[in-house]
Amino acid sequence: MSRLFMFEKPLGMRDTLPELYEKKYRIRSLMEDVIKQWGYSFIETPTLEYEETVGAASAILDQQLFKLLDREGHTLVLRPDMTAPIARVAASKLLNENLPLRIAYSANVFRAQQREGGRPAEFEQIGIELINDETVSSDGEAIALMVSALKETGLKDFQLSVGHVAFVQELFLQILGTEDRADALRRFLYEKNYVGYRQHVNTLALSSIDKQRLLGLLELRGGDEVIGKALDLVENERGKAAILQLKELADVIKDYGEQEKVKFDLTLLSHMSYYTGILFEVYAGKVGFPIGNGGRYGLLEKFGKKASATGFAVRLDRLIEALGNIEQKVPVQLVVFSQERRKEAFELAKKLHQEGKRAVLQDINGVKNLDAYTHQFEDTTFLLGKAGKGPAQ
Repeated sequence: MSRLFMFEKPLGMRDTLPELYEKKYRIRSLMEDVIKQWGYSFIETPTLEYEETVGAASAILDQQLFKLLDREGHTLVLRPDMTAPIARVAASKLLNENLPLRIAYSANVFRAQQREGGRPAEFEQIGIELINDETVSSDGEAIALMVSALKETGLKDFQLSVGHVAFVQELFLQILGTEDRADALRRFLYEKNYVGYRQHVNTLALSSIDKQRLLGLLELRGGDEVIGKALDLVENERGKAAILQLKELADVIKDYGEQEKVKFDLTLLSHMSYYTGILFEVYAGKVGFPIGNGGRYGLLEKFGKKASATGFAVRLDRLIEALGNIEQKVPVQLVVFSQERRKEAFELAKKLHQEGKRAVLQDINGVKNLDAYTHQFEDTTFLLGKAGKGPAQ
């Protein structure tokens, strides 16, 4: 084995050590419990999928896909997200009747990173998909459930930004006329490069009125009041219909009582090309990236089913970063024993386990530095020497 690679990991891959694993397990469990309470059923999908199906449908850049060949020469990919695999499962096995489906997942996904990026290439997503329900109520349910699950983890300082893909698309096409010209502006928005957006608008061969309308889009961030302003910017029916959906969504969010956590941002766009309607991102604390996102999509059509869906995904690693140094250490009792009192030690540990407590059994002959070892534990019981003799606390 080369010394260079003995302790190295592939680019973007990380070890999860015990303390972080415990924290992830606790947060994951809290979120899963809330999701189940809302009536969602968890499923698992394969880590490997075909490139021409899930890989192509995922909307992840080709250079970010991990690829390999199977024995028949088919190209496989490590799943880059969970929405595409669930769309495949739903279209092939679950959508036999015209009924809404509530599906949930907790799984690792894989996206190759550039060497200078420093971002994980493997990370865990927890999320839901509400399939075959086109109502704005279902969009509101996804948002309210996301807020509820995040609150359950103890997260307090977070905010959801909500927009609508169709509004931006209709506004740009109405003013600019072509997809190519609209794409140039869209790129500035999903990169959140508002300075570049303004500069680009000022270079366009448009009337001063149209330029002001494009620049006015940047002002559509805030509370319910931005919805009325948006109606004044867009002229065609599809654009107005998108804004009316947001107006209805605002009412749904109020009925859930979560309006304090939700703001509207009509500049919001995603690099995920399958989003078709309402979409949202959630930011927390001092984390520089969204800790989660979601929205309305039509991805199931790529798998032969005409069904709309909405959902969200939360990045567990970013959520943990947002939560910071939360106290979550679980007390563990150490039972140190000698051979003469081994059975007694085993019985004590079994009793503690039955009470729901954590207990570690340790043969005294297996520890070279007993003081350093016992320091890790909440409490230590010594069962040494013959029964009835020797120290025992």
